[in-house]
Amino acid sequence: MSDTRTPATGTDGLAARLRAATDAAHRAAESAPFVTALLDGRISRAGYAALVTQHYFIYETLEQAAEAMRDDPVAGPFVADELTRLPRLAQDLAFLLGPDWQGLIRPNAATQAYRQRLRETCFGWPGGFVAHHYTRYLGDLSGGAIVAASVRRSYGFTTDDGTRFYQFDVAGRGRFKREYRARLDALELGSAEFDRVAEEAVIAFFLNRAVFHELAESTLPAA
Repeated sequence: MSDTRTPATGTDGLAARLRAATDAAHRAAESAPFVTALLDGRISRAGYAALVTQHYFIYETLEQAAEAMRDDPVAGPFVADELTRLPRLAQDLAFLLGPDWQGLIRPNAATQAYRQRLRETCFGWPGGFVAHHYTRYLGDLSGGAIVAASVRRSYGFTTDDGTRFYQFDVAGRGRFKREYRARLDALELGSAEFDRVAEEAVIAFFLNRAVFHELAESTLPAA
């Protein structure tokens, strides 16, 4: 949720250029009222469960794309099993909603639009997959610990239950992020393809912001 803007090694590699191209969109997403309220402890437990629900549907589609792109020479290097979030989200929903959680969840309209974009771009266009993968997982790795700590404090969680989405089995988050950015820098993209990837990453951030906006409408009191 934060820090995908941290510079890569060097100042003009693809990772740093992508960070710069998406900076404004990223800031807009992470400063959304729902995010601010969540970090401030002003979202009800039900509102937090609604966020986890939307994440579940988004990652369900993105991780289906990961399986489809696993052997692609461009997209494949970004498919890392230790990043897979869907099982963790299922654990969180079982904790938050109970054993019948699967019959209780629905994607909201913004999430449905997000998933449709993922279907259109991530299953056949390697650059599109990389754009969406970058905006989601690098942010999860960076801001997840902060969000998890805030959530546990707000709802009195004494274990990782309810926040397992933010737990990663990686040998050091900083090291993993550096390696991820190195993979970005290793991509050989012409200027036109880079522009397409950067534009898609911006779209991903705004789709994410739309999900937050819809959640805020249903969970935050009217101004």
